[in-house]
Amino acid sequence: MDLKLKDKVALITGSSKGLGYATALKLAEEGARVAINSRNPEALQTAANQIRQQTGAEVLALPGDVTQPDLPAHLVEQVLGHFGRLDLLVCNAGGPPSGEFESFTDEQWHQAVELSFLSQVRLIRAALPALRQSECASVLTITSYSVKQPIPNLVLSNSVRAATVGLTKSLALELGSEGIRFNSILPAWTETQRVYDLMNARAASTGRSVEEEIALQAVSSPMGRMATPEEFANAAVFLLSPAASYITGVMLSVDGGMYKGTL
Repeated sequence: MDLKLKDKVALITGSSKGLGYATALKLAEEGARVAINSRNPEALQTAANQIRQQTGAEVLALPGDVTQPDLPAHLVEQVLGHFGRLDLLVCNAGGPPSGEFESFTDEQWHQAVELSFLSQVRLIRAALPALRQSECASVLTITSYSVKQPIPNLVLSNSVRAATVGLTKSLALELGSEGIRFNSILPAWTETQRVYDLMNARAASTGRSVEEEIALQAVSSPMGRMATPEEFANAAVFLLSPAASYITGVMLSVDGGMYKGTL
């Protein structure tokens, strides 16, 4: 299938590794020009070089922390200055720390909101004028299957990511008449550094090894394993692409069947 992504311009935040990197790489493989972002300049440059070498695509590396209020607008400004347009936006960032409800202070709650919700609000708001000029504008937020089925010991993520789902659905309804699509992907456990960090924290509290924790988590999936970032990216790139032109307001679980509900 031709996803019709050749020469489209995409901005993907949190994309030096993990789900964001896999999505940027897949977009580049499909012919898109990509702007990638990360807090770590060295990791970001390494990621940009890898994408260029593997795909021959034009890649713009934009370092910065999306929790800083002015950074999202600055990212969009740089994308427009370099490419002259913006068609696709992927709102991605690392997740809040694990822990039980009573272990978190107000400040930690505020940090979680900045990271996993307000960063997405600001990115979308900054990108809307450019997206309105695109014939195939599409926004993808990355959340978690925990918005449907809360994950133990992840109360910050469970709570804040639900707000992003509400935002995504609201904007799909509000801006659909302008031709801008909004969807979200709800991944389950995927082989990323974020997940390995959570498994390390879990191992520290249970006394089991990290390998044992990973194996225990993997068998909770009907497929008996975690997802790969590439499997996530395949779904993400399709939803972003003009090939999915009549799909908006969708909260797609990419979870190997881990969500046990029927709706």
